[in-house]
Amino acid sequence: MQALRLGLLGLGTVGQGVVRLARRNAEAISQRVGRPVVITAASARDPGKTRDCDLDGIRIEADPMAVVRAEDVDVVVELIGGLDAADALVRAAIAAGKPVVTANKALIAERGNELFALATDAGVTVAFEAAVAGGIPIIKALREGLAGNRIDEVVGIINGTGNYILTRMQNEGIAFDSVLADAQRLGYAEADPSFDVDGIDAAHKLTILASLAFGMPLAFDSVTCEGIRGISTKDIELARQLGYHIKHLGIAKRRGDAVELRVQPTLLPETELLAKVDGVLNAVVVTGDAVGPTGYFGPGAGGDATASAVWADIVDIARDQGQIRVPPLSAQPEGIRALPVRALSETRSSHYLRLQVADEAGVLRSITSILADHDISVEAIYQREPRGEQDAVIAMITSVIGESQIIAASAAIAELPAVHGALTRMRVEHPGD
Repeated sequence: MQALRLGLLGLGTVGQGVVRLARRNAEAISQRVGRPVVITAASARDPGKTRDCDLDGIRIEADPMAVVRAEDVDVVVELIGGLDAADALVRAAIAAGKPVVTANKALIAERGNELFALATDAGVTVAFEAAVAGGIPIIKALREGLAGNRIDEVVGIINGTGNYILTRMQNEGIAFDSVLADAQRLGYAEADPSFDVDGIDAAHKLTILASLAFGMPLAFDSVTCEGIRGISTKDIELARQLGYHIKHLGIAKRRGDAVELRVQPTLLPETELLAKVDGVLNAVVVTGDAVGPTGYFGPGAGGDATASAVWADIVDIARDQGQIRVPPLSAQPEGIRALPVRALSETRSSHYLRLQVADEAGVLRSITSILADHDISVEAIYQREPRGEQDAVIAMITSVIGESQIIAASAAIAELPAVHGALTRMRVEHPGD
């Protein structure tokens, strides 16, 4: 059979990984699809730059649109990232009747509804396994492996940079700013780390996971997003004393006829699978009504790991002759329906509270009395006496309560004369419960 011919848009870290896998695993890939798969063209801002892959036989273009329009390109692989330029290239590929593989989570999360509609009308595939969690096949697990389940919950560590920072803060007691600087030096964080540490990257990925899990349109603007800049080593140590680890989670839950979509720093019991996932690794726990909690773990970024996910989509397209076999968002287009997204104020969870208080009698009793007045019980408490300071530190875990309850109680506690400084609050999760 005639070879399937690929055109790569971008020869960065992932693009070079795609080329390396094409060279290394050509025979295995050909066996799996029944014909050769070759890269005929690629685009790069600097075509003459030396790269860490064998580009022999691959035509390098400065203009990515030339690759999209090339007659010797059957499938377009978009790896340049960003929104507007990538959007124009993917639209052009769809208009030309060419399937698209992309690793671009921002493009899918923010423009995916339109692009999938165009692709469906054109009868071609837009595949995006590499857009979430690097080499972990979480898209295929949701779209195919768990297709017989009603998915009730998806919770995961889906940003490796944030997880690396929190892991080092926990294991080494290093402050956020210092670890971030190290992450930037090592290449784990960008010069502008906002997308990672403020949760935007994770929110893009959670948007995609929620749509696949719940059969709803992509709803990036509905995700509540909170980053990790405010996490202190003091909170990490107090959480550990209470039996918890702090992780930056993407959380999608089905609750009745509505869903919750949140990216937040969260306390997890130290015995939970996700609490044990350290460094730049990613992990996702998916709970289905038939199968219960299932876990998916592995490298969430990196050239070869992400290239592995890109090739998974390429192999699917080669097997299906470029036609649509599995709908992009799992459900058939006519089955996609909007679901109400609960406001954060309507959610319920346990909470971690930390406050500095005067070292005097009756303070703890005043605090717990306010909590009781708001129907909040305390599941665990830790009190640290002053260490060369005037103030004591109290940390506690509450029962599962409504957001409005904890907001009102926190405001009342903050007004106590013995409470000094701001009260720190984070949510506590028990995935799969």
